Order: sequence, then C-alpha cells, then structure tokens
Amino acid sequence: MELNLEGRTALVTGGSKGIGLATALEFARAGCNLHLAARTLEDLEAARRRIGEEAPVTVELHALDLALTENVLELARRCRDVDILINNAGALPSGPIEEVNDALWRAGFDLKVFATVNLTREIYLAMKERRSGVIVNVIGNCGERPDPEIILATLANTGLMGFTRALGGVSPRHGVRVVGVNPGPTATERLEKLMRKKAADRTGDPERWTELAAPLPMGRAGTPQELANLIVFAASDAASYVSGTILTADGGVASVGRLF
Repeated sequence: MELNLEGRTALVTGGSKGIGLATALEFARAGCNLHLAARTLEDLEAARRRIGEEAPVTVELHALDLALTENVLELARRCRDVDILINNAGALPSGPIEEVNDALWRAGFDLKVFATVNLTREIYLAMKERRSGVIVNVIGNCGERPDPEIILATLANTGLMGFTRALGGVSPRHGVRVVGVNPGPTATERLEKLMRKKAADRTGDPERWTELAAPLPMGRAGTPQELANLIVFAASDAASYVSGTILTADGGVASVGRLF
C-alpha cells in the first residue's frame, strides 16, 4: 500500500502526547515533516526529541493555547502551507449535566469545537487556493454513542461529526478531502485519569480503574498506535476516495451501547 506521504508537511494539534504524539511519530516514519501544536513547550520539546530518534524529518513547535481564537489564527498563519491538518486538540471535561457548569461548557467548546472549526476554516481556504490538501478531525465516538456521563463531549462531538460530513461533502470539488476519525476508549494518560475517577465514584477505590475495561468488546481499550495508524491512512493517498465520512476505531463499542 502506497501512502505517498514522503516530503509532505502535516500540522498535528494536541501533538505532544497520546494519540497526537503517536500520529506525529507515524507521519515521521512515513517521511512527513511536522508542525506540532500544544500548550506546553516542555512537552513539545520532549515530543520533538522522541520523533528525532525515529526519523530525519523537520519538526516545528508551536506552544499555543488553542482555546484562544487569536492563537488559533496565529497557528493558521504560521502553518498556512501545510499539506495535512490533523485537528486533535481538545480534552473535554467529563461528568453528567449536573456537574458541568456554564464555564466548563464554554471552555470546552472554545477548545474542542471553535478551535477545530476556526483552524479548519483558515487552513481549508489555503488548501482550496492550491486545490490540494487533507484535513482529518479526531473527534470521539460518544458523538455516535451518546453518553450522559460525558454530556459535554457528546454534544461537541456530535456537532463536529456533522461539520466534518458537511464540509467533506463539498471540499473534493476544490481538491481537498475532509475526514473524521472517532476514537473509542484509548489507553492514554487522560483515559486513566477518567477511569480512576469513575472507579473512585463507583467502588471507592481509584486503583480498580483497570477493571472498567473488562466489559469492552475486546476486553481492553485501544492503543494510541492503533488510532495513529487509521489517522495516517486517512490522510494518505491510500484513502484518496474518502471524504465527508467518519471512520470509527472503538473496538465495537458503538455497536453495543454505553459500557462504562
């Protein structure tokens, strides 16, 4: 299978840890140069060192809080010429509606929804002018599997799925593909934090968090590498006829309903 990514340039937001870092590493292995964006410069520098051990590609760092619109626009200005945009930033607060106040709703939407929409718009306009490019939105499978315990993410992800489908249906006319990837439970630091809270709430012992993965169809969470494989595939020429759709990698969770 030919990915044909060598020599291209990708921007990965949320690129210093978890799925974002795994995706950046996989792009680097394919010969793709990188721009990484995240809030903390120290984490970004650690990611660049890790990537440098894997492949001789260039890695530009952008320590920016993308919850602020001015930072999103600055990132778009710096990265206007990228071939690939991976919208991966945006860890959302968990909790049922009783626990998510107005400030959390607004902060969550600023980072996950508005940052994705605004960055996509700016980069898409540049890609449209060149008649070339791919945008992959990393969303989350609670958009298709509503979960009252993560009510904010359920609403945000549902909206981003619709946004991706709408834009991805018209973008090929301008030489641009737009695709969504929906991760299910993925073994990142963030998942462990969420599961520890759930375990504490349900059993009184946060150390029992690993037991919560037992009901999953595969008996485990996915790995960042498994998600990275799908994201890089979606961005590559191997998926050249894919646009306006959502690719789900959740081990079957969406087919059986809420498990946690």
